[in-house]
Amino acid sequence: MTITIALAGKGGVGKTTVAGMVIKYLAQNQPGSILAIDADPSSNLNMVLGLDLEWTVGDIREDMLQQVKSTLVEGGAAMGGLPGGVSKREYLEYHVRSSLAEGSRFDLIAMGRGEGQGCYCAVNHNLREVVDGMSKHYAYVVIDNEAGMEHLSRHTTRDVQHLLVVSDPSQRGLVAAQRIADISRELDIRIEHSYLMINRVNGTLPPETGTFVEKMGLPLLGTIAADAELASFDATGKPLVDLPDESPVYQAVATMLKAIL
Repeated sequence: MTITIALAGKGGVGKTTVAGMVIKYLAQNQPGSILAIDADPSSNLNMVLGLDLEWTVGDIREDMLQQVKSTLVEGGAAMGGLPGGVSKREYLEYHVRSSLAEGSRFDLIAMGRGEGQGCYCAVNHNLREVVDGMSKHYAYVVIDNEAGMEHLSRHTTRDVQHLLVVSDPSQRGLVAAQRIADISRELDIRIEHSYLMINRVNGTLPPETGTFVEKMGLPLLGTIAADAELASFDATGKPLVDLPDESPVYQAVATMLKAIL
């Protein structure tokens, strides 16, 4: 059975950093292969993981639709199709698999840019089936979502064992986390467990923050301290998965994952 871990939260709270630490922990401590899905259009999880990224799923989708438009303009026998009689599903499956960035213990697929003009319902349905089919061959799938939850519903797997809602200690971050938790219950996704993680904590949480968290109805899995070494890695472009094992950021995430896996 594939275990899916999805991360959500408002922009700028460190979801991608936490996703990188989750993947580092799984690669070091859990058997089986790992698929990382970067569902944020900005597509920078590859930098955290130290992988090159050439194509995104959004690029593949737009390229395929452009080819379909070209056949319509030419008015050939395969109007609205693809050159060589290739089906749209076959085209998408081949190119999505080819776009995987491969690491030693984990692979990465980036969803990339959103839709342009026109109807994308059919192609997005096919893309979701392709990604879901690929996901079943991995022991773990880690999804780094864009701000909010809609991308998870539109493009990626529908079964999530652990939803990690990441926030910073600010009221804005926590309110956004609360809204994401509420929205997640309304989407067409099966989520087994949801948790709150508070990132970039300086010292201990203020009493008023603790009171707010207690009323959220979202169990607090743990906190992650602000860390100068991580900031240095970010500033110099070093992959965050290369942080030493004794890093307090990595140790905090590892402790949380031990508790839920």
